[in-house]
Amino acid sequence: MYSLESIKPQLKLPIIIAPMFLISNPNMVIKSCEQGVIGSFPALNARTNAELINWMRYIKSELNEFQKRTEENPAPWAINFICHRTNKRYEEDLQAISELQPPIVITSLGDPSPVVKIVHAYGGLVFSDVINVSFAKKAIEKGTDGLILVSAGAGGHGGELNPISFLNEVRSFWDGPVVLAGGISEGKDILAAQVLGADLVYMGSKFIVAEESDAEDEYKQMIIDSSIEDIIYTNYFSGISANYLIPSIENAGIDLVEIKNGMKDKNELKRIGVRTWKDIWGAGQGIGPIQKIEQIEEIINELTVTYHDEAKDLGKKWRGNYVSKS
Repeated sequence: MYSLESIKPQLKLPIIIAPMFLISNPNMVIKSCEQGVIGSFPALNARTNAELINWMRYIKSELNEFQKRTEENPAPWAINFICHRTNKRYEEDLQAISELQPPIVITSLGDPSPVVKIVHAYGGLVFSDVINVSFAKKAIEKGTDGLILVSAGAGGHGGELNPISFLNEVRSFWDGPVVLAGGISEGKDILAAQVLGADLVYMGSKFIVAEESDAEDEYKQMIIDSSIEDIIYTNYFSGISANYLIPSIENAGIDLVEIKNGMKDKNELKRIGVRTWKDIWGAGQGIGPIQKIEQIEEIINELTVTYHDEAKDLGKKWRGNYVSKS
């Protein structure tokens, strides 16, 4: 039976590389887990259920080989499953999860309880994406093992709540595992999240530019060239608010003034040849520090160094700037 405590010894850093639509792939998951962070991918990135099964078998096989070769335990891997019944592969993908038993299943949208029942039967963990306190409480009622607090600034379908306030509120009624998401891209960000009470963090945009990701080269370069000022939060493209790169919107010939008028008709977007996520690219507010394309191993190594450096300096900074008056 997996638990947060049982997987901590396998982690180099307390990171889940967020499942990113059209970007995450099995190779990213494998490389991430080998480097000691939790790799994940959306089930729907596999174009068919048969391909999904092949992906999961491949991930399991490669991580088993890594363990035999190095005598080290890789970090666990995760799959993101859309719980809403509009997911046309709901039943068959859930059956694949039951058979291939990913250690962690991340649920998004809908009722996670059917997933919880299946995953708990083989000893896995279920973490649920939530964007507000109401959804957090519902996920807990349905039996989830952990909460992923998708806060303001998160890439893709981010939330609107301040991450500090959101985390504090959730910690007032939940002492289980919490993953914090929203603009996290530096080693010091991970440390700050832990100080606030998070167990793990979600990182997505940082790994869009990884050499192993499926993002187009132009997409990766756009993230490197952009800053927080180049992100817009809008429901224009799908009816659900998300953070997008403004330069990708401008490249598609869409006027930013029009976006402020609200959701666009999907048929109209199709008519002008604009595809959300394919042409309009998502990213979080933490893209400013991202400066270059690197391999996942290089990104993790850099994060590890800065994380531990900041941890060492934290006490010095506190003692150096404040005097106890006790």
